[in-house]
Amino acid sequence: MSTSKENVMTDNNEVLRAANICKSFGVTKACKDISFSLSKGEIHGLIGENGSGKSTFASMLCGVYRKDSGTFYLDENEYEAHTQVEANEKGVSIIVQELGTLNGLTVAQNIFLGKEDEFTKYGILSQKKLNDTVNKILNRYGFDFINAATMIDNYDYETRKLVEIVKATHFDPKIVVVDETTTALSQDGRDILYKQIKKIKEEGNTVVFISHDLEEVLEMTDRISVFRDGVYVDTVISSESSEDDLKLLMVGREIDKKYYRTDYGESINEEVVLKTRDLSVKDKIFNIDLEVCKGEILGIGGLSDCGMHDLAKALFGAAYDASGEVFIANGNKINSIPEAIKNNIAYTSKDRDNESVILNSSIKDNICLLSLEHLRNRIVVSKRKENEFAKKFSEQMSVKMQNVNQFVSGLSGGNKQKVVLARWLGKDSDILILDSPTRGIDIKVKADIYSLMDELRKRGKTIIMISEEILELIGMCDRILILKNGKISREFLRNEELAEHDLIHAMI
Repeated sequence: MSTSKENVMTDNNEVLRAANICKSFGVTKACKDISFSLSKGEIHGLIGENGSGKSTFASMLCGVYRKDSGTFYLDENEYEAHTQVEANEKGVSIIVQELGTLNGLTVAQNIFLGKEDEFTKYGILSQKKLNDTVNKILNRYGFDFINAATMIDNYDYETRKLVEIVKATHFDPKIVVVDETTTALSQDGRDILYKQIKKIKEEGNTVVFISHDLEEVLEMTDRISVFRDGVYVDTVISSESSEDDLKLLMVGREIDKKYYRTDYGESINEEVVLKTRDLSVKDKIFNIDLEVCKGEILGIGGLSDCGMHDLAKALFGAAYDASGEVFIANGNKINSIPEAIKNNIAYTSKDRDNESVILNSSIKDNICLLSLEHLRNRIVVSKRKENEFAKKFSEQMSVKMQNVNQFVSGLSGGNKQKVVLARWLGKDSDILILDSPTRGIDIKVKADIYSLMDELRKRGKTIIMISEEILELIGMCDRILILKNGKISREFLRNEELAEHDLIHAMI
């Protein structure tokens, strides 16, 4: 591993220098005296465990948060942005992990949010001029299937991420921060983003690339900076480093590579706990028949648009335009979310911020949400019981927090996921539908979630895991169903010889 330990020295190729940047949230010190620099025309990786401070640092750079102390220098001039619009005006932009577009606005209004003055005369906004300009920009990106005048709500998650790419890059910024964006994209979407990142570099501008996928970071970047517990650790040259080098820098110790299950040949309990018959969702999945057994981890995989995420929602009674049947062992049919919850079925969504957590509510409220009936003293919910309940399950999931009254919006992606899982652990659900449970999560938290899944399996809980990560499916599941074009293409049983190419062949 070759390192280039950063200091605050200036060089002719430097575009940004961070000098002693600090940020705290209450008693939590998210960033402590961060000092390192970015060069012009480079793709600079930024990695660290959840809660390491990397996203907080990026948010300060892009005007989302205000730093407590320290100084940024952009092209050797002192730089500070109080809003994202101001950061854009100064040449810095960000593509965030979760959705960064606003419902109720058109594609064009989202792309030029805060910059409407460019299309305003005598106080009147020319919607036609705005739409024409944005359609030209979209065509330049090859996104002619996106219409500037269409409400953003009408597009799916991935298309909205493509709109964000346009929003963050169309004005030729000096620095673009890509914060865990690839985890939300299919391979086609990733290829589009990779192409745009390389174009930014070729034009002499800089990309800060944040990802938990270490293989991806090594492949995409020129240099990589590592954060740990809010502290800058080191900067390494990507071509001279390995995943093990990075893991050691991230966690300060060796990570056991065998964090997947190591058991093989165990017989699956034959007691069926959930079954579907002709389950369909209009234009998404077609006539799905499947059975899941007690104590089984059933994996469902495929390409991003194969219908697996729609199947997850349908199993939880949360899909629109669904037909066919979902029923459990006692014969009860699952046609709605309340029925699923009443019958001890849990669900975690791929879209964590919008569908799994209540961001502007406390950790306590999020964890206790579905268990309030058990926390009552007759009519009134007991505050003492709520606090004890939330504390018990947040500690069981090792949530990094100030206390259970902290808002979920202030947590890292991995800790938000832990809160979601803590809620369902508290509910003591028997069937857990986990859609992309480790998306955007660091290796340490992944290992914790895998360990929890194995423990739940051994306790007789049933897990249905939807995942786009092939190794995760192979490593954790008793059976794997591959979906292709909305239908089950192939079934694989747990086997030590099962390889990635076996699953890929069934997907394509």
